Amino acid sequence: MIKRILCIGILFALLLSGCVFNRPEPQPVPPPPGSPPAVNTPPKDSPPAKQPVAFMAKNLMDGVTAADIAAVTVDDPFITAAANFSVELFKNSFSQDGNSLISPVSVLLALAMTANGADGTTLSQMEAVLGGGLNIGQLNEYLYSYVKSLPSEEKSKLDIANSIWFREDNFTVEQNFLQKNADYYGADAFKAAFDESTVDDINFWVSENTDGLIEKILEEIPDAAIMYLINTILFDAEWASCYGGASDGQFTDVLGAKQNVQFMYASEYQYLEDDNATGFIKPYFGDKYSFAAILPNENLSIGEYVASLSGEKFESLVSNAMGEKTSTALPKFEYEYEIVMNDLLKDMGITDAFSQGTADFTKIGSAEAGNIYIGEVLHKTFITVDESGTKAAAATSVGMEAQSAPTRQVILDRPFLYAIIDNTTNLPLFMGTVLTF
Repeated sequence: MIKRILCIGILFALLLSGCVFNRPEPQPVPPPPGSPPAVNTPPKDSPPAKQPVAFMAKNLMDGVTAADIAAVTVDDPFITAAANFSVELFKNSFSQDGNSLISPVSVLLALAMTANGADGTTLSQMEAVLGGGLNIGQLNEYLYSYVKSLPSEEKSKLDIANSIWFREDNFTVEQNFLQKNADYYGADAFKAAFDESTVDDINFWVSENTDGLIEKILEEIPDAAIMYLINTILFDAEWASCYGGASDGQFTDVLGAKQNVQFMYASEYQYLEDDNATGFIKPYFGDKYSFAAILPNENLSIGEYVASLSGEKFESLVSNAMGEKTSTALPKFEYEYEIVMNDLLKDMGITDAFSQGTADFTKIGSAEAGNIYIGEVLHKTFITVDESGTKAAAATSVGMEAQSAPTRQVILDRPFLYAIIDNTTNLPLFMGTVLTF
């Protein structure tokens, strides 16, 4: 029997940035005609939408209208489950080989969409890992409500987009699967030839939704692939108090080598500390999101610290930030990261979904050639963190420095962990490590 792979190539594209120099304002990407509204409401001062993009693929969402979903309260059961999933995913993706960056929220959204097509033990395993006891119906409601609550403003922008791409021949998709993903995730769905034109369409869709930061995510489509489920997250925000510049310094990498870097210095006012690390929180413009930097104690390696983390410990650390003036140094950095997540998701408990013999995705649809299962989960990210060229912000920062002597100090001159957090729930939208330059 020919295997049919649910190439839920969960392809994620992420951009995070601090204040930037003369970056052109990105333009939103409109969905093809007939597709449901986006999950996030654009800011009122968003630029006019572009003309719809003409894909070779056929939009399956024509005629599918998203239902009106009542938002639920994003409460402790969801926050606890999401925090645990986020940190466990981060721990399982960490490697001493180099810098890392994942978006737990992006992975959670994409796999939850996939779980709407799962049944039996496959579904049970996905619910246990993704929801920590929440069923898929509850998870849909929570994720819809959580994403809807995430603000997006001109200087603190968060855009989330989802799309599903199906092979047009010998595959029948279940309408209920499309409807649920339209209702809760605003996902576009395309029926495509899965040839070179589809590679071009998918790469163009990803590039447009990441402002060109990730231009290509597919080289080719395997013959056995029948579906790609794609999620992109674009985060682009200025610091609430921008850096005035950067100075030369040295960073001791994970192997002990000294590397020349550019450090940005400032006083921050949210100090982090637990038994194993110190750190600080630096808010972005609008105070809806923040950058949390965590530096393990010198007697503890970055690997040992990551291994000791739990969702509860992370939440406790950032929730109990102390209002103390802290002298900080953050190196400028920029890097790409890519990881195939099959093995780490299996280690977390999602096993049947990756097996041709045991996967049950009958609620997605049926393929004439065989059973549907996940072939590859690919996660690709990009980050840049830098200073601002705004004179007023730089002057404000200098003024703060002159007020009083810092009582704390956090100098990120050796491997550290960071996260971009939503200030309302303290959940990490992104988590990464800087080990080397």
